[in-house]
Amino acid sequence: MKSHHRTEAGPPPQDTDPLFLTCLQDAARHAAEKAGEILREGLTRKIEVGFKGRINLVTEIDLASEKTIIGILSAAFPEHGFLAEESGARNGNASENNHSHRPSGRWIIDPLDGTTNYAHRYPAFCISIAYEQNGKVLYGLVSDPLRRMNFEALIGQGATLNGSPIGVSEVSDPERSLLCTGFSYRQADGPTLRNLDHFEKFSRGAQGIRRSGSAALDLCHVAMGVLDGFWELDLSPWDTAAGTLIVGEAGGRVTEGTGAPFRLDAPVVVASNGLIHEWMVGTIRQDEGGQGQRPDTK
Repeated sequence: MKSHHRTEAGPPPQDTDPLFLTCLQDAARHAAEKAGEILREGLTRKIEVGFKGRINLVTEIDLASEKTIIGILSAAFPEHGFLAEESGARNGNASENNHSHRPSGRWIIDPLDGTTNYAHRYPAFCISIAYEQNGKVLYGLVSDPLRRMNFEALIGQGATLNGSPIGVSEVSDPERSLLCTGFSYRQADGPTLRNLDHFEKFSRGAQGIRRSGSAALDLCHVAMGVLDGFWELDLSPWDTAAGTLIVGEAGGRVTEGTGAPFRLDAPVVVASNGLIHEWMVGTIRQDEGGQGQRPDTK
């Protein structure tokens, strides 16, 4: 897998201290390691499962993992805020800034991406941790605790898998491409599964489509060249913050469904090796300018 020129992330902000970025990385790695231990241990016993929606699960493992991650990161960076799937948003404690004048950004966390898979013991789930400062994601870590695969990216420094550089695929023919998608809980609870039209169109043009149930892992598989493209509707920032940075740093491209620059609250995310990106965006646009870009009115 050849690493392409990075197209999305760009260089780090000039005022970002390399030592600060290293501290971010060390703390996130430690948090992911401890959370991974919780996830692996939970697979050995019966766990409590609740519901946040009709089919949207939450487990005691989600909560324990998130508590552990936030505890480790807040101890290292008390001035930082958090946006996490289970506990929502919270501000940091600027008064506890340790006189190092470190920036007070926020961590974006999914303690268990792929909860339904996890609850069914289906081996496709991960931990996603990202750090955002002034609206820009500077660091991302996605950890697959079963396969001991840690995907990382620091802005402007490329993407790695367990410390070794990774890059997107070189597939340029859509008919030879392997894609992946998912169907969010918000879609499942709505009147229609709005991604089905896209799924049908892509299935007629690509070599194959997969659905793993973990958007963060899907993005990392694009980054390492296993998948050539990924799209999904109605994702949350904790699903995409780390993975989209990793794709961009691996040489891929990430946009909204319209082809506009990606933002964390975008209604559609499209990630690819860059070579099939225009085809993917064009396929989505065929449906009245992009079905799924339109808000649900029902």
